[in-house]
Amino acid sequence: MEYTNARLRHARFTLDGAAYTCPDLPATFGADYFRLPVVLRLLLENVLRNVQGDERDAAVAALFGWLAHGTSDAEIAFQPGRVLMHDTTSTPALVDIAAMRDALAEAGMDPAVLNPVLPVDVSVDHSLAVEAYARPDAATRNLDLELRRNAERYRFLRWASKALSNVRIHPPGTGIMHTINLEQLATVVCQGDGGALYPDMMIGTDSHTPMINGIGMLGWGVGGLEAQTVMFGMPTLLRIPDVIGVRLTGALAAGVTATDLALTVTQRLRAIGVSGEFVEFFGPGVGTLSAGSRCVVANMAPEYGATTGYFPIDGETLAYLRQTGRAQADIARIAAYAERTGIALDPDAAPRYTRVVEIALDRVQMHVAGPKRPQDLHPYGQTRAILAALDFTPAPAARRDLPRYPVALAAITSCTNTTDPRLLMAAGLLARKARQAGLRVPSWVKTSLGPGSPAAADYLARAGLLEDLAAVGFDIVGYGCTTCIGNSGPLPDRVRDAMQAGAVHPVAALSGNRNFTGRIHPDLDLGFLMSPPLVIAFALAGDAERDLSQEPVQVTADGRPVHLRDLWPDDADIDAALARGLRPADFRAAFKIASANPAWQALQSPDTPRFPWDPASTALRRPPFASTSAGSQLGRYTAHTLLVLGDDVTTDHLSPASAIPPDSLIADFLVARGDDRHDLNVFASRRGNWEVMMRAAFYSKSLTNLLCPDAPVGHTRHAGSGRVEPIWEAAEHYRREQQSVVLLAGARFGTGSSRDWAAKGQRLLGIRAVLAVSFERIHRSNLIGMGILPLRLPEGVTPATLCVQSGDRIEIDAPADTLAPRIAVPVRILRADGRVDALHATAAVETRLDVRLLRMGGVIPAILADTLRPSSLP
Repeated sequence: MEYTNARLRHARFTLDGAAYTCPDLPATFGADYFRLPVVLRLLLENVLRNVQGDERDAAVAALFGWLAHGTSDAEIAFQPGRVLMHDTTSTPALVDIAAMRDALAEAGMDPAVLNPVLPVDVSVDHSLAVEAYARPDAATRNLDLELRRNAERYRFLRWASKALSNVRIHPPGTGIMHTINLEQLATVVCQGDGGALYPDMMIGTDSHTPMINGIGMLGWGVGGLEAQTVMFGMPTLLRIPDVIGVRLTGALAAGVTATDLALTVTQRLRAIGVSGEFVEFFGPGVGTLSAGSRCVVANMAPEYGATTGYFPIDGETLAYLRQTGRAQADIARIAAYAERTGIALDPDAAPRYTRVVEIALDRVQMHVAGPKRPQDLHPYGQTRAILAALDFTPAPAARRDLPRYPVALAAITSCTNTTDPRLLMAAGLLARKARQAGLRVPSWVKTSLGPGSPAAADYLARAGLLEDLAAVGFDIVGYGCTTCIGNSGPLPDRVRDAMQAGAVHPVAALSGNRNFTGRIHPDLDLGFLMSPPLVIAFALAGDAERDLSQEPVQVTADGRPVHLRDLWPDDADIDAALARGLRPADFRAAFKIASANPAWQALQSPDTPRFPWDPASTALRRPPFASTSAGSQLGRYTAHTLLVLGDDVTTDHLSPASAIPPDSLIADFLVARGDDRHDLNVFASRRGNWEVMMRAAFYSKSLTNLLCPDAPVGHTRHAGSGRVEPIWEAAEHYRREQQSVVLLAGARFGTGSSRDWAAKGQRLLGIRAVLAVSFERIHRSNLIGMGILPLRLPEGVTPATLCVQSGDRIEIDAPADTLAPRIAVPVRILRADGRVDALHATAAVETRLDVRLLRMGGVIPAILADTLRPSSLP
């Protein structure tokens, strides 16, 4: 059929006396509509609603043209309805806006004209650290400490909520952003003027935003810079995605959790090289999963390399909405809309996908993943064999009264596995059995329970499980991301001392989503991801080498061995606990109480349209890149290589978020400005201060700079002098010498969190281009957002094969007027000995918007130009 000329039909219907209308896409487009994956049906609706004229016709034709090959190079404009951020991604974004307001004022404009045009919700969830634990007042103590440490930054956030339109802040204690989104913010279907219905679609500045896809909403994570373009009214342009269909069959066996399924999906999809595709789950097995279980799997989309992990709407979706207190009228409207627009789950349907992966749910088993990557999947009893391969040998003179691989941190953490009440109930029931058996967690294990929602305390208490969890050390430490993002607080003294003596190699056991080296704690390089009840089991064992499939978790004081099978809860017991504990009214009530936090309300903040910067502040500084003078970094130039890096460099390497080491160069900088060396907080708390974050770029013990692999942390070699010096000092030397610099890296550059400072730090260091084997999606976008050109090396070419040395230079020919998506860019390696190697890299540039941003010098210059253009200024 001729899609571009199809007359768009509408469905009109009445529910409880209210009239509604929505596009009747099945009637408009016929059978081919149902051949599209549901995610592309949603993108089609978005195009039809937000794009006009020839551009709309071209986008519609391209979406249906995708059916021919299951792939497309065409791009479409996507317009989300709202933006979700957390405090450590919103702070730099809001600092940028404050600085842009200054730039507009200095250009003679009213600064108050600059406001987000989309609703922006900010959850303050990324700053809670686990200092107090295993005590009933742990949550209160940690929240008080959080407010004291971050008072200046939180006052700034309160300024932003007053000075800027459309910005709403959810204070500390209200929960993790993705849990808040699921329980409070998501409408799934929105209602416009005249009863017009349309999908609730959004983006978030956190890679785990796809958790919302578990209830049939379409959303994904972007970098803070891309979010800034969207919140100021620009659509995000994306190439029509490849869509991987994951066909689920059967049902999970008794005792197997949603965590086990999520880890299995992660392993399977990483194994086939998923990188940026949309993933859609279909097949008869989907209906056997609760919405809570689906959200666990959807949450880990970045871990399996996908932009989204989507589950269509069905009865389980509606049951979740009832469980979390949504109005019955809203639920009925969602059900009617899904059926009439053809986006409801059909368990027998098999749409066209780019490729299909089959997963039999009944073959999924209990697993752990690690100890350094989420895709490294193992049966839960194999940790001994995994650790044995590391061949750690304690120092000969070291006295050891701990296991060789002690469990140092045991954390039930992360929205991934604490948003689904079933997983927390399972953990509570295991704790009850352990308590009844007289088991206690060994003294060297730091335990914590950080749920995604304050409602968790209500339903755990009503089920009678809070006391059982506390009895084995798992008191609630607060409602935030905590250990999952590295806010684990200090290690127990006993573990720290033994580790420093070379006697032990400590391990983390956590229910989070990432376990990269240094992610959980800067001194830990080993961590296993697992379900919440399994976290408690490993905590009780205290020894990461214990084979819990065969050996007892503990032996009681009277000599009785207690095995995991003795403690593992039955599915029927979990169902009974859920029936006792869950009350739909809890979710709204707990959120309302937490939102009224009097300490947050008492924070004083300015009432001015421009933020009054304090030049003495070590938390908030006006950034130099937020100005009207920033320009394009494109062109033909010859550059020195600032660093050469290998594969799997994460954003934690590029811009760490964990505790600031007191013996670091960054600590020295802060102490010189009056801060306490022993109370420096975490790197993420300094994202409003560009001088700190520039110095923090690449500051990671686990990052090797191949230009000088034996150099101290955060150092490189300056080519002109040959000196090894801090990276930011070397960059400053190149700047003074008017020398350009680039960065060379391996595969999957920028994997991990969506933090924009991973790119901002590179821009401040003067990096004009990054040449890498491959890029992770969000970081590639952030590089472009800072005006840095990402270049993919030719197949077979790696940092190892190029063997670039200090003194070699790289010539790049990328003028602004010829840049286009995926264009070949000539590159020459000018060796110090006079040899020249030539190659062609590919611009990792996907859309026309990417090209525009690179030509403008990044997102911020583009926003300023668009704001200034309508003015009458000369």
